[in-house]
Amino acid sequence: MTQRSGVQDASSISAGEANQPLARWIRLLVIVGAFLMALGSVLALVQPAMLVGKTDAINGAVHIFAGYFAVRNFVLALMILALLAVSALRALGNFMVLVGFVQLLDVCLDVAEGRWAIAGGVLVFGLLLLVGGARLCGYPFWRIEAWKR
Repeated sequence: MTQRSGVQDASSISAGEANQPLARWIRLLVIVGAFLMALGSVLALVQPAMLVGKTDAINGAVHIFAGYFAVRNFVLALMILALLAVSALRALGNFMVLVGFVQLLDVCLDVAEGRWAIAGGVLVFGLLLLVGGARLCGYPFWRIEAWKR
């Protein structure tokens, strides 16, 4: 395998390395995560009151923002499943990092607003996505080599 400046050349990947089987835990994480994101989308559209506190009013603005939330989560869920389905592992890894960062920012919001019941689960989900994404990319996402060709 050849390397230039510490970066793996895409043309140097052997057929055996390109066809490495995907770890089951990553496949399961992607499928369960996509299901949960899609479920959140449906809940946001059908019952937006479930996304806020019991004392919060549901008005037109809440419905608009719930729609944006639903679309964002549904697209993320579809894309992550599509990348898994076509075995685009490097792209899947990069996308997992993106979704992981979204989840970590969601945790910050949950903590700031006192939604402690869900913050822990979202934190674990986000961290698992980051670890799985780093594994698929071949480099930890915090190293520049993960983002270069």
